[in-house]
Amino acid sequence: MSITRKDFMKGMAATAAGFVVRPTFAAGTYDPGASDTEIKIGNTCAYSGPISSSSVVGRTMAAYFQMVNDKGGVNGRKIAFISYDDAYSPPKTVEQIRRLVESDEVLLVMGLTGTPTNSATAPFLNSKNIPMLFLCSGSSKFQDPNLYPWSMGYYGAYTSEAEIYGKSILAANPNAKVGILYQNDDLGKDYLAGLKKGLGERANQLVRAEPFETTEPTVDSHILNLKSSGADTLVMATVGKFATQTIRRVADLDWHPAFYMTNTVTDVKAILEPAGLENAKGLISAAYAKDPSDPGWANDADLQEFVAFMEKYNPRDPKGGLGVNGYVIGQMMTHVLEKAGDNLTRRNIMDVATSMKDVRFKMLLPGISCSTSRADYHLIKQFRLMKFDGRVWQLFGDVISVT
Repeated sequence: MSITRKDFMKGMAATAAGFVVRPTFAAGTYDPGASDTEIKIGNTCAYSGPISSSSVVGRTMAAYFQMVNDKGGVNGRKIAFISYDDAYSPPKTVEQIRRLVESDEVLLVMGLTGTPTNSATAPFLNSKNIPMLFLCSGSSKFQDPNLYPWSMGYYGAYTSEAEIYGKSILAANPNAKVGILYQNDDLGKDYLAGLKKGLGERANQLVRAEPFETTEPTVDSHILNLKSSGADTLVMATVGKFATQTIRRVADLDWHPAFYMTNTVTDVKAILEPAGLENAKGLISAAYAKDPSDPGWANDADLQEFVAFMEKYNPRDPKGGLGVNGYVIGQMMTHVLEKAGDNLTRRNIMDVATSMKDVRFKMLLPGISCSTSRADYHLIKQFRLMKFDGRVWQLFGDVISVT
């Protein structure tokens, strides 16, 4: 049996195989959504709307679990991955999450797209003690077990990443005049706070902080405001189409600031190519995963395995950074389920997710692994800076550890 939403995405392959009988299997301990034969996992993703480019992540996770199922599942159980479109709209996300919990009766949810959408659903899921794991958000709230004990983000903390940018800016230009374009939501506010922390005593060199709403059709007027401020350095805290718009608009204005951007929008195919690769030349960001477009990884075993996986299980999507995110998240979820064994309760799932010790997932950069605890939900604690050369991202400097 394959479970998908009928109007999910045209041409999308079936996301999960059915169940098989395992006569030698000893009965396990289960919460709703798990059985001797199946584990139901829920997800929402922006298959439409302003950040629909991120739909690659959802399709890649579905493809990853199809591969797992083809290999016999996890501890003999098949994964039923149920993913619905929320169009990056918090009210829609709430509706779809309730559907997953109350109608589909999933064991847990994972890999949900976006900070505002996750923020809308976290209170409900935490009140129900339902794990929401490896979220596509670096918001500090999803790395705080005191606030949301059943929520864990995948992305490195936005505040930590922005702090690194602040320090890098001053190291390159102590007298920099800094401007930041940021979404007027938790994502953007985390970046603003982290940037100020990184600038430290020189925070007064932040000459313009320009917020925008994700309901706006373009950010053109905001880019004009930032250029007019006299900023010679720009930090961009946006997602999806707004990143592409910003890169293109900065180029159209013949403005050439030192340009830092969030690592969530560094995908060459989905974000940079639509903006024009020449326009993206010189962009600086941070990384914790390998860039499939970098020829330096051509002979890397991780990359070769990733490419083979994408060609077989998700051939419709580019083999870029967004696909890598879905691939790594799929590994993380599979790891947790394997370690949970036959105790497939929600409490045990969280216990396993919060007790990782130096786990290395394929496609993470060398020197980067994941450790968690009941008091520390930060999965990604290490970054490397990188610069786009007009074709690929080039890493520079050492691995930077953050807390």
